[in-house]
Amino acid sequence: MKIVEVITAAHAREFIEFAVRLYKNHPVWIRPLDADIDNVFDPEKNKAFRHGTCIRWLLQDDAGKTIGRVAAFVNEKIVHKGNDQPTGGMGFFECIEDRAAAFALLDQCKTWLQAKGMEAMDGPINFGSRDRWWGLLIEGFDREPNYQCNYNFPYYQHFFEAYGFQVYFYQLTFARGVQGPLSARLDEKAALCRRDPNYDFRYLKKQELGKLAEYLLIVYNKAWANRSENPELTMAQAKLLVQQMKPILDPKLLYFGFYKGEPVSFFLSLPEINQIFKYVDGKMNWLGKLKFVWHTLLKTNKKAFGILFGVVPEHQGKGVDGAMITYARDVLQPDARYTQYEMNWIGDFNPKMILVVEQVGGEVSKRHATYRKLFDETKPFRRAPILK
Repeated sequence: MKIVEVITAAHAREFIEFAVRLYKNHPVWIRPLDADIDNVFDPEKNKAFRHGTCIRWLLQDDAGKTIGRVAAFVNEKIVHKGNDQPTGGMGFFECIEDRAAAFALLDQCKTWLQAKGMEAMDGPINFGSRDRWWGLLIEGFDREPNYQCNYNFPYYQHFFEAYGFQVYFYQLTFARGVQGPLSARLDEKAALCRRDPNYDFRYLKKQELGKLAEYLLIVYNKAWANRSENPELTMAQAKLLVQQMKPILDPKLLYFGFYKGEPVSFFLSLPEINQIFKYVDGKMNWLGKLKFVWHTLLKTNKKAFGILFGVVPEHQGKGVDGAMITYARDVLQPDARYTQYEMNWIGDFNPKMILVVEQVGGEVSKRHATYRKLFDETKPFRRAPILK
């Protein structure tokens, strides 16, 4: 076997095409957009390069045939954040069912990260935003992957655990139909919250979409930043997120809670765009764009998925979560645009959020594991701390 660093356009193309060949006959896998993978490794497109570095490799057999791929990265913003040791990352792992090949790829990541001063590695994770390409699928292989979410073969779990990775945290996806009742407890919470006339809950009207980045920034930084390794969001990052979401935004999936006119909570969802992208074969060329428009007009996609839910600390325990969710129910159920809903990327370190989702009525449909490997295995292993 031979490790080849991805340094040419042909290597970068093979990095993508290997996965396409690997999953060619898989009935559930949806090919990611080629550009979404390429952009992760493009310093002009990925702002993580401003405070980090990454590398990727192909693994070839003796005949020069690709049998695996992987990437490794150091993000200086999170190397020490919440960690007992400097911790790097690896991801975009794909491999044939061969333990020696898998270990060769993981060894390559470990060696490179150690040379960068790292003492542990998390994986499989992304070089950049945590809501994308994060975690190894270990349950839910019968369900199609959501947009920019990892899907992989079941045998990958054995490779990671046999190599010495341990579960740092699980990411849960909950699913339910849009129709049907919610927990009565949510209505009780909503009634409690609505006694205070200073609260207002609504989805964003079209004329308000220009304020989406501002609202997102305020709530995210108060509710999520500096918790479980989440860095603060800058206005530039918030505007970029909104820009990226803009082509697929549905205002009726963007709910905010306000107190005296200031945003204090959000419940943000998007149309599950993989339900359209699965028809474009990874390419948004003229034909891919035509297919995208066609299926959008036909409203082919009947599934929405949650991307962010949060309540700023000073408004927690006041029924805000229930008021937001019941308001969304009162809009979405009569509208009947969507039939399925998935609540995505809920860490097992967040019991409060899990309780809310269980009250919504979702059941775990997928489970991803974010693993961590300590290079010095004599050191004690600690899982991600529970959010209070």
